[in-house]
Amino acid sequence: MPEHRFPVEAGHILLFARAMGDPNPIYADADYAQTTEVGGIIAPPTFERASVQFDPSYHLRPKSGEPWFGSGREPSGGPHPQAPEGGTAMHAEQHYEYHRPLRPGDLLTVKTRPGKRWERAGRRAGTLSFAETVHDYYDLHGDLVMTARHIRVRTERVVDQEEERA
Repeated sequence: MPEHRFPVEAGHILLFARAMGDPNPIYADADYAQTTEVGGIIAPPTFERASVQFDPSYHLRPKSGEPWFGSGREPSGGPHPQAPEGGTAMHAEQHYEYHRPLRPGDLLTVKTRPGKRWERAGRRAGTLSFAETVHDYYDLHGDLVMTARHIRVRTERVVDQEEERA
């Protein structure tokens, strides 16, 4: 089971919230945050996604000396590293279960495990294969802080653009 460490830092929380366009002061203003139910600065709900930058095996993380798939309109380094031959791979859903808020100063250990897998017939792209990946986040005491479930779908084949327009 792959695992990596994820430090939760106040500056990272602030920049993440700004990048998301979320001005809620609970992400940056310690005085304000102390007056709230949670009693201090917390991370935004989707902050968990920032943990991939601390995972050396993350497939979209740039690596020195290696072509990078990138995230622009046109891939810059070749085919998507997780796309099946002849089909496409895409994000389908994600779910978050918080057991407590993420706070500045947390050093989380992220343990990744496979979740459910299933298939169903698609109308235009053939068989759709769904795969869930589960990420469990533990604090330094070994307590489970949150669980994130990400579901991706792979298609059997690429939909013909002419067929799609019809």
